[in-house]
Amino acid sequence: MIALKIIFWSLLFVVFYAYVGYGILLYVIIKIRRMFGLSAKKLADTGYEPDVTLFIAAYNEKDFVAEKVKNSRELDYPANKLHMVWVTDGSDDGTPDLLRQFEGVEVHHLPQRSGKIGAMNRGMKLVNTPIVVFCDANTMLGKESIRRIVNLFSNPKVGCVSGEKRIISKDKDAAAGAGEGIYWKYESTLKKWDAELYSVVGAAGELFAIRTPLYREVERDTLLDDFIISLRVAQEGYTIQYDPEAYAIETASANVKEELKRKIRISAGGIQSVVRLSSLLNIFKYGTLSFQYISHRVLRWTLAPLSLLLMIPIGLVLALNEGIMEFGFFSILFWLQILFYAAALLGWYLENKSIKVKVLFIPYYFFIMNLSVFLGFKRYIKGSQSVNWERAKRG
Repeated sequence: MIALKIIFWSLLFVVFYAYVGYGILLYVIIKIRRMFGLSAKKLADTGYEPDVTLFIAAYNEKDFVAEKVKNSRELDYPANKLHMVWVTDGSDDGTPDLLRQFEGVEVHHLPQRSGKIGAMNRGMKLVNTPIVVFCDANTMLGKESIRRIVNLFSNPKVGCVSGEKRIISKDKDAAAGAGEGIYWKYESTLKKWDAELYSVVGAAGELFAIRTPLYREVERDTLLDDFIISLRVAQEGYTIQYDPEAYAIETASANVKEELKRKIRISAGGIQSVVRLSSLLNIFKYGTLSFQYISHRVLRWTLAPLSLLLMIPIGLVLALNEGIMEFGFFSILFWLQILFYAAALLGWYLENKSIKVKVLFIPYYFFIMNLSVFLGFKRYIKGSQSVNWERAKRG
């Protein structure tokens, strides 16, 4: 039983550290660094205004074209220095023709569908501005987003800047909206602290930018292009910075089924990324970046979900040995696990119902997040995850 207890405590530590402990540790480190004046200073030259390309890889986005172009033109940045480039591989719904009606919009279209990576690799050969900003066709940017992103590039050590993904929160949101919104608020806080310590570990594809010369052609079967592109920039010695006031807005997934589809793709891509960025696990070479990468990303895509699964049978054995109804230490931990999963089950039952108990949607969303890792791993092993656009339906 001693061996089982050691295993259980190890599993519990992994889960706690991956989802809560790293945030606590990061907060403490940041506070200590601030006390000694060691926090990284963000240089922001408001007079720094290089030419920028707003790069949008799109597939059948005609419903968003007019609103997206209007939003882009209203951004607070000199119009003669902001170049809009759309790459529309495979679009057959009239998106390219609609885009060509707008003056100042550069459109590069090929009839064959080669996926987002193919569009990005092709389109980036045509970009000649020093900074390129990637965003999605269906996300609207905050008015100052481009300017705030560009300001951070005034620091020559910055190679990539990530904006914030904001989820439109509605009172009627069910599990997908409530869970996703809370998750991204927590992620935003961790990103701010990561950036202050050294570097963010991965950019959000909804809005991020890099120095154009740092773009490296991405493998055609890559699932998380934003993650791979940004971390390869960091591997070259640059930092990834973050500004939550540079943001992209979108609605939450329509329901948990759609959110699960999105999460499975992300998880499959996350596992693929861990394999392709295996050199980044070398903490002796990359130091703080490796520490942040392992703590914030790798554990969530590998050991944490596995630990959650193994804790159930091991916790049951320890509870039975102790007396499952005696409510000793391990029996209490076991019943807390059961209570958590019961809350997740109840959250599923209440999903999209008129009864709104958002506190139950949190364990449900957490469960979906970890379930998606196992399903994503299965897809990665089978090689069945398509690289083509598979956007989840939004609320």
